[in-house]
Amino acid sequence: MKQNQSTWQRFGAVYAWPALTGVLIALLALQYLGYQPLKGQFYRTPANPATNPAAGVALSYADAVAVAQPAVVSIYTTKYVAARNPLFNDPVLNRFLNRNNTRPRVQAQSSLGSGVIINEQGYVLTNNHVINDADRIRVLLADGRERLARVIGSDAPTDLAVLKIELEALTPAIFADPAAVRIGDVVLAIGNPYGIGQTVTQGIVSATGRHGLQLNTYEKYIQTDAAINKGNSGGALINARGELIGINSGLYSRSGGSNGIGFAIPVDVATYVLESIINNGEVVRGWLGITAEEITPSIAEAFNLQGVRGLVLTNIAQNGPAARAGLLVGDILTHIDDVAIGNGNAGMHQIAQIAPDTEINVRVIRSGAAQSFLVTIGRRPTDSSS
Repeated sequence: MKQNQSTWQRFGAVYAWPALTGVLIALLALQYLGYQPLKGQFYRTPANPATNPAAGVALSYADAVAVAQPAVVSIYTTKYVAARNPLFNDPVLNRFLNRNNTRPRVQAQSSLGSGVIINEQGYVLTNNHVINDADRIRVLLADGRERLARVIGSDAPTDLAVLKIELEALTPAIFADPAAVRIGDVVLAIGNPYGIGQTVTQGIVSATGRHGLQLNTYEKYIQTDAAINKGNSGGALINARGELIGINSGLYSRSGGSNGIGFAIPVDVATYVLESIINNGEVVRGWLGITAEEITPSIAEAFNLQGVRGLVLTNIAQNGPAARAGLLVGDILTHIDDVAIGNGNAGMHQIAQIAPDTEINVRVIRSGAAQSFLVTIGRRPTDSSS
């Protein structure tokens, strides 16, 4: 008996304390993780259901949507067109019908899109293609109110338009700092896809400054993979704080549906167009009177221009601002008012946003030597280059 007791004592000394220590550690771990006993089971109580406490990653963007959603509207347009009867195509019947004052029937064509309330005065920013040639424009707010809108002005080169609605107690969008938009930022697209009602989709900023897409004359798009479908045009692209970073404008798709490639007009371009339309009724752009080609690696190699950034002037408008200042075809434009020309698209935007009659200093390279010229900016004619 003594022998057996000694054996059990030795067993407890070896195994009991480690086992008890393991149980205590397990209980402390369960308490740390937030597990609590309930009817013989365990459940986890999250510290904050909106965030991941370990990584601090937002799991809900409801607050951002709540900030931006009241500013996003649905736009319904109607266009009246003549529904021509095929009988009018017959020369004999056409004379007979015209003699009897038979008029073609009028048919209503409907379309839809989205928009963003800009201020408490009722200005709404949307895409030009949403309201272009519309005879009737109806704006539906997120709170259910609706009004007919009038067009203040539109700008086809950027595909933007400004509407006005007469309503009180409006909640305008909050504009983000355009310089703070980064590739990889989480973004939300708010609009009215296919007319099913206000919808929110989520993605990231895939690229910035996209151009050369042949969608519009002036292109500086934010690219996103947030789902943008028909009806989203003119709606808001917001950041994770609910601030407006762009106006949804188009999508790249072979099927007509979202393919994970959408484009939004950034707020710096939208703001310039908005203010110009409100102040002038149209967008007034600066004009240098040049056609230029960006220096690509192949051009740099062909003309021994390694390390040179700028635009090669390929054509100069007769009696235009550049011609009057003495610029020549073949000059390489490198700076405008000491600001380097990054690329052709950036230079085009830079020139366009200079007010007409403003005198600027341009720096060019001619025959290998740098020269400066004073140029008085003109007003950009319709359908012209920079």
